[in-house]
Amino acid sequence: MANEFQDRTALVTGASRGIGRAAAIALARAGAPKVLVHYNSHAAGIEETMAAVREAGAETSAFQADLAKVEGIHSLIALVKASGAAVDLLVNNAGSLVKRARLAEYTDELYDDVMNLNVRSTWLLSQALAPGMIERGRGCIINLSSIAARNGGGPGATIYAASKAAVAAITKGLAKELAPKGVRVNAVSPGTVDNDFHVKFSNRQILDSVIAQTPAGTLGTNEEVADTIVFLCSHAARYIHGQTIEINGGMFMV
Repeated sequence: MANEFQDRTALVTGASRGIGRAAAIALARAGAPKVLVHYNSHAAGIEETMAAVREAGAETSAFQADLAKVEGIHSLIALVKASGAAVDLLVNNAGSLVKRARLAEYTDELYDDVMNLNVRSTWLLSQALAPGMIERGRGCIINLSSIAARNGGGPGATIYAASKAAVAAITKGLAKELAPKGVRVNAVSPGTVDNDFHVKFSNRQILDSVIAQTPAGTLGTNEEVADTIVFLCSHAARYIHGQTIEINGGMFMV
């Protein structure tokens, strides 16, 4: 796999922590010589990610942008294009619940932030970078869905769940369009992962309940999701198109 990725440039959004950081490091370890990373506000975290990517043997640069805002998405696209990078592997990882809010509490601003961050950024980054992949006759786009897309999410997470369901649908549509042009599009759908997301949006009672309902008997890890992302980018996954791979220890079985 190291030889396979030796001339590929990757871009991972939301890479200052969690799955995004793990994916950036895993792609560097797999042999990608350049791994570009995006972050919004966690500057210390992106420095740690970059250090780990360099230690794994890859060059790296960071781009800051708030993808919850339309102008932030366009800013990231402009920064990547200005860098001259020819992105072959795009991991649309940036995403968040932002905050738990039930129907009566949900504001227009919160709705827009969640949908921009989780859906519009995935669509616009793919739109911006796919033409270069098509021109080179190769490329992979990996999107981040969620188990919430399957079960509707927990309390106050309805729009987050809907956004992740939209990501799964976009994955299928883009795969149909881009497969004939040499670009593969797939998604991963994590269950409950033991990371900062659930430190912020869950509590011990919720997590213990998830563990009790999970056949594997554990929460997921960032690295388990990252390994699947690397696999989907690899030649070993060459005939996989438009799939959303569930990574949840058996918590949800299709």
